[in-house]
Amino acid sequence: MAALVASGTVDVPDFPKPGILFKDLMPFFGDGPTFKKVVDGIVTHWGPDSFDVVAGVEARGFVLAAAIAYATGLGVVPVRKAGKLPRPAFSATYALEYGEATLEVHEGAFVPGQRVLVVDDVLATGGTAGATMDLVERAGGVVAGFTVLMELGFLDGRERLSPRKVHALLTV
Repeated sequence: MAALVASGTVDVPDFPKPGILFKDLMPFFGDGPTFKKVVDGIVTHWGPDSFDVVAGVEARGFVLAAAIAYATGLGVVPVRKAGKLPRPAFSATYALEYGEATLEVHEGAFVPGQRVLVVDDVLATGGTAGATMDLVERAGGVVAGFTVLMELGFLDGRERLSPRKVHALLTV
């Protein structure tokens, strides 16, 4: 799985600001057979009966979460950037490696106790993932696990998320 993710990743220097090396996974998403293999691998890793719904983090996490939800016959819940949701929502502001951001999820997005697989494309410092998991819990869900295509291991995001279960297909 790691080789599949690596083969579809393009490094973009100085994005979104100087000094940041952005890992662009969009070519990976555009390769249908590879994308299918990775989605199937994620479902196999967690087991299709280990979660009840999938939550995807804006924006690339939406793509992956929707595919996992479809593959398992489950629903998908978007975790959006601030101001994008039309109904009352919980919000969480967190630090990024290059600034600050706020995420939101609708109040009542999850049935109380519902097991939620949280999905994003990249785990960096853990700020986005931590905020998302906190939102899931505030909205009544139980985090079943967190999965990403790529983990930037040198930024120690996994440690910030402990003791939650974290799965990365590729760690760089």
